[in-house]
Amino acid sequence: MPPRSMPDFRVCECGFSGMFARVDSLTQATLGAAVGEMILGKRLGNRALAWGALFGTLPDLDALVSPFFSTAGKLWWHRGPSHSLLVMVLVSYFLAPYLAKLWKRDKISRKRAGWFVFAAWSTHVLIDCFTVYGTSVWWPFPARRVAFNHLFIIDLMFTLPMLVALVWLAFLRTKKQLPKRRRLNAWGLGLATAYALLSVGAKFAASAGFDADLARRGVSYNRRMEAPSPFNIILWRSVVDRGNEFWVGYRTVFERHSTPVRWTIYPKGADALAGMEDLSEVKTLQWFTDGWWIARPHVKGAWIGDMRFGEMRSWGDKKGMVDSRLSFAWDVMPDATGDRVRTIFPSREKTGEQLRRMGLRLVGNRDDWEANPRLAGVTGSFPEFLAVEE
Repeated sequence: MPPRSMPDFRVCECGFSGMFARVDSLTQATLGAAVGEMILGKRLGNRALAWGALFGTLPDLDALVSPFFSTAGKLWWHRGPSHSLLVMVLVSYFLAPYLAKLWKRDKISRKRAGWFVFAAWSTHVLIDCFTVYGTSVWWPFPARRVAFNHLFIIDLMFTLPMLVALVWLAFLRTKKQLPKRRRLNAWGLGLATAYALLSVGAKFAASAGFDADLARRGVSYNRRMEAPSPFNIILWRSVVDRGNEFWVGYRTVFERHSTPVRWTIYPKGADALAGMEDLSEVKTLQWFTDGWWIARPHVKGAWIGDMRFGEMRSWGDKKGMVDSRLSFAWDVMPDATGDRVRTIFPSREKTGEQLRRMGLRLVGNRDDWEANPRLAGVTGSFPEFLAVEE
């Protein structure tokens, strides 16, 4: 008899992932509109906002073709060619004459039209590079995706200054109000840029704290990455690659270097992929995760989880216990007909409780965030108790 699955585990293509996509698109449209106002606002007025929002979101229209790809193919395609420097240049060059003709009465030159397309497209890609997901900037060359890990995919502190400024300036339509429009747009873009730069400093501070803790313990490792927790740049998550296991810990930018990090240890479980190493789908998952993966066997193949994107946490199933479900995970089924990879999403039912506890952790309450950890949500398995390094 095959092992039972977790009763509260769900396969879902909606929930938080859909919300992330919608809010991420809002950020890209807002950034594109701000760029449109900066380059075309003097000539086009509010039409510049609409055109900027359109071209700011165009790179993500790769999603329209995604249904024609397998699950593994979608991972390669999204934020792939459409986010590359090559496509940016080609699209800007070929669209410039058509846009210049469209805006001939507004005296928009071909050169200005081309720079507008390139600026709106490239700022979209640049802000995507600030996230963990990263982008294939150097496609078609076989290079790693560019990912700086400075911002969460959704951070309203980055988006809101631009959005408020754009809504305000949209009501200023006379020539006499043009200087005020430009000032408002500059303020919005300036505050968003300052926040992005602040995230660089926040990551440096958090990384220094993790580095001090690991040095104090005398821990050796192959590589390490830090990324912010959802919706903020105060609480940071570190993943340490120690070969056969990953250590995961949290700290805020305000904690002293002497404050110990509580590390949760995730065994890598590479043996779970024995006999499947040559599957193209497995190779794609290994490429997409950049090697930051763990695996567990099940009766139909293997479960693979991406350690970079954090985990959904739930408390209360057992007192003093926290169940962690990786945000990005897949089932690989070698003998399946058709698509041999299935995306697994954890249940989002207790998101509010996680956000509440994360808010408390932001202000230094470690006890409500930390607990005895278990890896949950693995297909065909009960929760797995994880070791902790205090």
